[in-house]
Amino acid sequence: MARISGVDLPKNKRIDAALPYIYGIGWSLGKKILKQIGVDPAVRVSALSEQDIKKIREALQDYRVEGDLRREISMNIKRLIDIGSYRGLRHKRNLPVRGQRTKTNARTRKGKRKTVGVMRKEVKATMEKKD
Repeated sequence: MARISGVDLPKNKRIDAALPYIYGIGWSLGKKILKQIGVDPAVRVSALSEQDIKKIREALQDYRVEGDLRREISMNIKRLIDIGSYRGLRHKRNLPVRGQRTKTNARTRKGKRKTVGVMRKEVKATMEKKD
């Protein structure tokens, strides 16, 4: 099992499919890196030699990945919140940041819906009996 940038890559996958397991590396960047260093994208992670793994590690030194990238993104969000920008307020309130509608949809960002409205007659009647 190859360990690159603190991530254990799955050994039964092809290297071009395994590189996106590293935060900050997508499909296209992974293929670009493999082409640049001359590693066949069809080879399985388990079949990689130590030299190939070393080449990949050295190629990833040029990019911000994993912890550094996560830290940078969180610092950018914190800066937006601190300066009180509109985007920062949307982050702070856990609402969509990029102009999406919120009257409908936005469930992922807003969370599970809390029903507000008129109570059903049966529920209201049982509540009045308890009083």
